[in-house]
Amino acid sequence: MKKALVIVESPAKAKTIRKYLGPEFEVQASVGHILDLPPSRMGVDLESGNFTAEYEPINGKAKVIKDIQNASKKVDVVYLAPDPDREGEAIAFHLAKIIQEAAAKSKTKPEGPEIFRVRFHEITKNAVNTALKTPQQLDENLYDAQQARRILDRVVGYQLSPILWKKVRRGLSAGRVQSVAVRILVERDREITKFIADEYWSIETLCDANIKPHFTAKLAKTDNKKINLINTEQAHQAKAEIEQAKAKVVSVKKNRRTRKSGPPFTTSKLQQDSVRAFRFSPKRTMGIAQSLYEGVDLAAEGLVGLITYMRTDSTRVGAEALEAVRGFIGSNFGNDFLPEKPNFFKSKKSAQEAHEAIRPTSMRYTPHFVQNFLKPEQYKLYKLIWERFVASQMAPAEYDQTKVEIEAGRHTLKTTGSVLVFEGFLKVYQEHIDEDDKGALEEQKEEHTLLPNLNEGDSITLKQVEAKQHFTQAPPRFTDASLVKELEDKGIGRPSTYASILSTIQEKTYAEKNEGRYQPTELGIVVNDLLTTSFPLIMDVAFTASMEENLDKIEEGNANWKKTLNDFYGPFKERLATAQEEMQNVKRMEEQTEVPCPKCAKHMVIKWGKNGTFLGCSAYPDCATTLPFTRKDGKIVIEEPEKTDQICKTCSAPMVFKLGKYGKFLGCSRYPDCSYTSPIPTGVKCPKEGCGGDIVIKKSKTKKVFYGCNNYPTCVFVSWDQPINQPCPVCQNPFLVQKNSRTGSTIKCPTCSHQLNEK
Repeated sequence: MKKALVIVESPAKAKTIRKYLGPEFEVQASVGHILDLPPSRMGVDLESGNFTAEYEPINGKAKVIKDIQNASKKVDVVYLAPDPDREGEAIAFHLAKIIQEAAAKSKTKPEGPEIFRVRFHEITKNAVNTALKTPQQLDENLYDAQQARRILDRVVGYQLSPILWKKVRRGLSAGRVQSVAVRILVERDREITKFIADEYWSIETLCDANIKPHFTAKLAKTDNKKINLINTEQAHQAKAEIEQAKAKVVSVKKNRRTRKSGPPFTTSKLQQDSVRAFRFSPKRTMGIAQSLYEGVDLAAEGLVGLITYMRTDSTRVGAEALEAVRGFIGSNFGNDFLPEKPNFFKSKKSAQEAHEAIRPTSMRYTPHFVQNFLKPEQYKLYKLIWERFVASQMAPAEYDQTKVEIEAGRHTLKTTGSVLVFEGFLKVYQEHIDEDDKGALEEQKEEHTLLPNLNEGDSITLKQVEAKQHFTQAPPRFTDASLVKELEDKGIGRPSTYASILSTIQEKTYAEKNEGRYQPTELGIVVNDLLTTSFPLIMDVAFTASMEENLDKIEEGNANWKKTLNDFYGPFKERLATAQEEMQNVKRMEEQTEVPCPKCAKHMVIKWGKNGTFLGCSAYPDCATTLPFTRKDGKIVIEEPEKTDQICKTCSAPMVFKLGKYGKFLGCSRYPDCSYTSPIPTGVKCPKEGCGGDIVIKKSKTKKVFYGCNNYPTCVFVSWDQPINQPCPVCQNPFLVQKNSRTGSTIKCPTCSHQLNEK
């Protein structure tokens, strides 16, 4: 019997697959990519037009490569089984390369083992064995698409970033996709800034038809024309007329309305629903999904992959899975909940139909069955995937909808109510609504509105008439869910990239989240404006989307990857040369102002520093005075430093809050004459016996907050949990700590562990 080696990316995946195979198989993991472009130079031939790439072993992967090469020498066949997507194909090609290189050096077997590619979209025994029985060849088109993307990103990142270092500050990065995502945030920010609210009014009445329940109706028409109340006078005139009028029902329309389930999850929809349901970030969602895909230990059954591959934009479901879920629905809910034929859903144009939607690998593994084997976050996400999949093949929900029009003089009031008469898919799953989706929220409200049995001609008593003032709202800032949806709708990125895009723009401090919504930072706005001016094509949303389509064409074999890169690089190279000379040098920016220096009375100028813009004295270096400022209605407003009750240990002046590289700190109010600084105290004394120091807020070089004694290095007390200046009610320890986790925060005593509450 031939000996075989199966290579996957992940050790967890390898562990799961190993138990499905016999002793003639060895399974190893590459632990992700093994080769990549060099980290400190371009590594791509840009001048010849061939775009030859120099791939080299990734730092730290030498042992993994050696182990794989040694293992490959002992077998007859190698099955390359990384994930079934572009990245997986690139890993497979690089694995084949190192195996062939090792064989060529062998004196005993220079021809090396046979090499095949195997692809499976779920890690189950049947899927793995079926793939091994039907091995395939490596897909050069898929590899070329990945290589083209990698080179594109390298060309843009490695040639734009140095310009930003020169013009703004070192350490910045530009990315073909991430920079366009930042542009979307900046443009939304400017929409909000420029937005002027318009006043409008609505009239709402409480109606009594002498039968329960009472209900509300809204003014919709006046003199049979759609009403638009824009000021107090119009609203109060309409209100007075309605209050004095006799009201009666003039129209009752009843119909049966159905609501169909959505398709099973794609990557984008899973990330969106996970944010709405659990506040899981896209990055966290994908990490949890990866663990469910690679395998969970189900005790007696061992390691089992619970879901299909989680990077997909397809809504397709395989025939066997359709048969299984329809059988489950019929057995557990009855035939009324089972459509006559399976439900099919249309995928996006770009979807890879070889993939399936995200679904459970077996209907046996119900959420209840696997709950005790899963971590809480795994259970939540698995239950969401399970319920969405089952619901997608169930019958529609049905409502009896009633639309009523009420005449009140020359005014027409309208109301709509719905009664759920058949649960259908809602028996299993209710989609989580985005808080910014006004239409969906209105529909949800209607579905919970009950109306009495009304007939035309019925008299209505208007018990309460209210005129309500409103103002139009600026477009909302993006949440994780709405930004992923925006990227998907505009064709920016692909399923595997959404999570990394959102993470990168925050890590690079181009945007930050406030109360769950993205806001571009001053740095993000400056970099966006520079790139948009100098590289309009790169920053164009439509162009970026078309480039994604070109990569799809390469994958399909309908475009040449080198020609695609040449078509891009020619114009890009010209813009690079221009940008080197013409892009504004923000470092040297000095915008004159009329603000006098408080020290020497010279004019202050707006400058750019590591933490953004600030006011600096035009007499620098003779006068080093700086001031923080904001702009309000186009005017410069000096930010007064927030004073504290702390005293400078050098000159006894009051200490004030300041913002630096690692966040807030305390600085002397007499700066620059006195440059004393200190961390922000928490109000809690150091618990180390005999220390007498204060616990202060600190930040690591990775910007992670921690708490430590201000007597460091004499005292090395540190804590990741936030100290709270409140004694424990049980043991009287002088302070408590707030312990934060992904599921919330807990206040407890660090000595006796008494827990006060959970947030």
